[in-house]
Amino acid sequence: MTSNDVGGEQIWNPQRLRSGNERLLLGLLRSGGPASRAQLARTTGLSKPTVSSALASLEQAGLVREAGVHTPERGRTAVLYAPDPTAGYALGIDIGRAWLRVALADLDGTVVARTEVRNQARTSGPMADLVVATARELVGSSGVAPATIVQAVVGTPGVYDEELRRVRFAGNLPGWGRPGLFDRMREGLGLPLAVHNDANLAALGEYTVGVGAGSRLFVYLMIGTGLGMGVVSEGRLFTGAHGGAGEIGFMPWPGRQGPGTLEGLVAGDAVVAAAREHGMTGDLSAKDVFDAARSGDPAAVEAVELEGERLAHTVAAVSAVLDPDLVVLGGGIGHSADLLLRTVRSALRSLTPIRPRVAASTLGEDAVLHGALAIALDTARDVVFERRPHPGRLHS
Repeated sequence: MTSNDVGGEQIWNPQRLRSGNERLLLGLLRSGGPASRAQLARTTGLSKPTVSSALASLEQAGLVREAGVHTPERGRTAVLYAPDPTAGYALGIDIGRAWLRVALADLDGTVVARTEVRNQARTSGPMADLVVATARELVGSSGVAPATIVQAVVGTPGVYDEELRRVRFAGNLPGWGRPGLFDRMREGLGLPLAVHNDANLAALGEYTVGVGAGSRLFVYLMIGTGLGMGVVSEGRLFTGAHGGAGEIGFMPWPGRQGPGTLEGLVAGDAVVAAAREHGMTGDLSAKDVFDAARSGDPAAVEAVELEGERLAHTVAAVSAVLDPDLVVLGGGIGHSADLLLRTVRSALRSLTPIRPRVAASTLGEDAVLHGALAIALDTARDVVFERRPHPGRLHS
């Protein structure tokens, strides 16, 4: 038992109290915007000397700075304080089959540098090296000191197994399940690196800065080469017991040629197959089919209509289990939600009495990146706060 513990419970001491006050004030400034010492004292109920001492400590640590003055109609002019966004930075990385996207953000969440490159790597090793090289080049050109970057988060297809240190269920990225790849990235970047499923991050990104903001239970469907789902409940990701919640592509689904999966019925290859069945020919992608549907091609229109109906069945199945208030269509096929929403909404009315609002993603291709930054920033803010010096001469 330490001097700070009684029966396993932490007891009061002055340093812990000061730390709690500083964290409270920093959180208020981050969520509520610049404020004066008097405003913070009124909001928190802390004494003005306590607020002044805590702000002085935070300012000395480089976590807050003066942000102008407030001049009331009556009374004295007051200095306003705000978090210093340059106290640390976070790196977000989105690894997709076709593109690699990387962004660097300050502690306010402002993206200060961003890049995207074609993912032309054909095996896992060169792909990991491409991630490191792209991120390091971005940081080098950003003007941000590498030592101030405290956390990176990467989004990838599949489910990361922390114990085995490998990704499962990432069939569209050859060799991506090999152990040690993300350790290789951590070493190359010289940063703590957390790994998350891309659909989960897209859901969190859409919830944080997109159309999902304010939803109690929000579902994001990532429809593209594969099919994935992210679930955000009360602002937090729901990932299941082993990280596999949302892997709805594996859901068994009956087909004309025997048992299949939901992914085989809804993802990009299914759109192309439906278009061919209705008479389209040539070298086709799902994007080609949607482009042709916009131009009025009858076969493409039929294929897109079928895709909308199948997505309605997907939404109905998800709604029966989760009862979301909002389902967002994202991913490559989700980018064509303007052609799908009417059919999805209409078919949903005939399938189930549980009908959430269905909308298109507002973040498009950046949804995963925004989610990666959101998680990285949460960690970075905590790390920067915990690393701050504790000047013993400042007392509350």
